[in-house]
Amino acid sequence: MPSKIVLGYSGGLDTSAAIPWLKEKYGFDVVTVTVDVGQNDDFSSVVERSSELGAIKHYQVDAKEEFADVFIAQSIRANGLYQGTYPLSTALARPLIASKLVDIADKEDASAVAHGCTGKGNDQVRFDLMIQALNPSLKVIAPVREWGLSRDEEREYLKSKGFEPPVKHSEFSVDQNLWGRSVEGGALEDPAVEPPRESLAWTAPPEKWPKEATKITVGFEKGIPVTLDGERMRLSIMVTHLNALAGTYGIGLLDHMEDRTVGIKSREVYECPAATVLIGAHREIEKLVLTRSEASFKQLVEQQWTWLVYSGLWVDPLRADLQAFIDSTQEYVTGEVTIKLFGGACRVTGRSSPYALYQKQLSTYGIDSSFDQKAAEGFIKLWGLGSVMAARRNISKTKEVLA
Repeated sequence: MPSKIVLGYSGGLDTSAAIPWLKEKYGFDVVTVTVDVGQNDDFSSVVERSSELGAIKHYQVDAKEEFADVFIAQSIRANGLYQGTYPLSTALARPLIASKLVDIADKEDASAVAHGCTGKGNDQVRFDLMIQALNPSLKVIAPVREWGLSRDEEREYLKSKGFEPPVKHSEFSVDQNLWGRSVEGGALEDPAVEPPRESLAWTAPPEKWPKEATKITVGFEKGIPVTLDGERMRLSIMVTHLNALAGTYGIGLLDHMEDRTVGIKSREVYECPAATVLIGAHREIEKLVLTRSEASFKQLVEQQWTWLVYSGLWVDPLRADLQAFIDSTQEYVTGEVTIKLFGGACRVTGRSSPYALYQKQLSTYGIDSSFDQKAAEGFIKLWGLGSVMAARRNISKTKEVLA
């Protein structure tokens, strides 16, 4: 009996060509798995396509809620923006998808897992490492990386086996989930070219932006968005709603020169309306409740956490250690943030929290101020004592040299 291999299957060209190739090259019985993380694909056609190409079984796993409640939620708490721009939409989904592939491999008693990643991108790192960590006995096979064929050659291969290649709807390569839409390839490979309108789907062009601004209020509990305009809702529902609403204002279009894990510099275009709004709101509520020391150190932690996630090291113990620190800082990140959505941008216009460190009677310049201004004189002398002494020494030394 042939060994089984579990293939992460999207229905696209790369993974479609992989089914007959895995059967021919290795003699595997292929079990395909599609993990729904909010990509809004036509999953019925994916199932049919898998069967037509020779897979013996197909699994569809609905992981949208897990993706939102675990991965997206943790990234919001971490203000996860790679290189200050990319909200990690694709990067966050990969360890989840890989874990589901391993689950199915265990269930099917498969000897290997395959994915459709190329040898140039970040996803191969994310899949390989997660699979190897969860089940080291599984062989990981990447047909596109191993085969080295271009997409035109993949189409010819499918035709040679009697299969029609998937219809090419666009010159662009797109990955989509709840947290964002990633677009690359085609005209975008020239960094000097503005992203063509046909490459975009979630963010409206300026001529279609609503003329009137909209205000929304997001409620947080311990760093997690839980209400929108006072209505409690699941994070997955809120993200979906904000992608549509903020997208109509063109919010969340990110054109980014990115450093991939493998060392290649790449031009990436992202559409992440909900992520732009929610991470921006989360940062503002943190400013209200965290101390200066907490906020300053958390920025260093966030940068390292984001790098580990981006570079495929979700399983690294350091990420869990950093997550523990991040989670600890969220104990008092509770309250509401009001955001104004308008043409191409969003801006926080108000924030409140029962745990705010801001106190009006300390900050006000009005008559009801409780701050003892006379205390500032002694503070200033002690605060800058070392700097003042050093400056005096340096001035004295300079005068000696000039004498």
